[in-house]
Amino acid sequence: MPIPTYQLYGETRHWPTPDLLHCETIAERSRLHAWHIRPHRHADLMHLLLLREGEVALRLGEMEAALDAPATICVPATVVHGFRFSPQTQGHIVTLARPLVEHLRERLPQAEVLDDAAHYPLAEQAESMPLAQLVDALDAEYRRTPAGGHDGREAMLQALIEAVTLQLWRRARRRRRFPRTGHDRGEQHLDRYQTLIETRFTRQPAIPELAAELGISDAHLNDLCRRLTGHSALQLLHARLLLEAKRQLTYTQQSIAQVSERLGFSEPTYFTRFFKRGTGMTPKAFRQRGSD
Repeated sequence: MPIPTYQLYGETRHWPTPDLLHCETIAERSRLHAWHIRPHRHADLMHLLLLREGEVALRLGEMEAALDAPATICVPATVVHGFRFSPQTQGHIVTLARPLVEHLRERLPQAEVLDDAAHYPLAEQAESMPLAQLVDALDAEYRRTPAGGHDGREAMLQALIEAVTLQLWRRARRRRRFPRTGHDRGEQHLDRYQTLIETRFTRQPAIPELAAELGISDAHLNDLCRRLTGHSALQLLHARLLLEAKRQLTYTQQSIAQVSERLGFSEPTYFTRFFKRGTGMTPKAFRQRGSD
């Protein structure tokens, strides 16, 4: 059976939030699937799991393991993973979008820990408490409705995920590392393409231009994007534009014309058409919904 590529598990369209992370309990999604999350992967998202109570049979790339709580699991983008949790397992899954992972890499040398597909037991309460407290705070902040989107919520989420990353690194440096396997040439091209998107998307570059910079044809780039993500190269570029549009409309007070210009659209009307095609609503309606 082919391995499906999702946004969050079971979701194939756009990243469902203007935030660069998503936080939910293990039970919220797993209970809906009889505690069995079948093998899948994400093109540009990664997971950090904190298992507090229960057990999980884990597939992580080519590795299989049975884990008892407390433990943490790190799942980088494109790594195939699946979980079979014991019923009533407690814990959290924090999902990070690629722009946030890139930000963490720039800010923290210790963020290299996010590149390893690994699991780390938390054998003592003293080891699990700091992570658990930080993830609890992250979950509470994530679920809190911002006051108009300008009350520091995003900055708080950034600070908390940086602290979670540092705590994970402290734990990981005392354990054997599990470097990624199966990172074939196609995945390397995809990784480089996504890096180019992150640095160029506001210029709305042509796909043949980006493919030439990777040293491959645009047809080859489209083929590998569809094989590894289920989307074309242009759709991946548009998804990043749409995410940034949602973020600007949610977290800034710029006018729609200013957001349009910042994202490389020659006219606000073109931006409105693009945004409505991707979300089903106009930028104005999206912003008003967030302030209701």
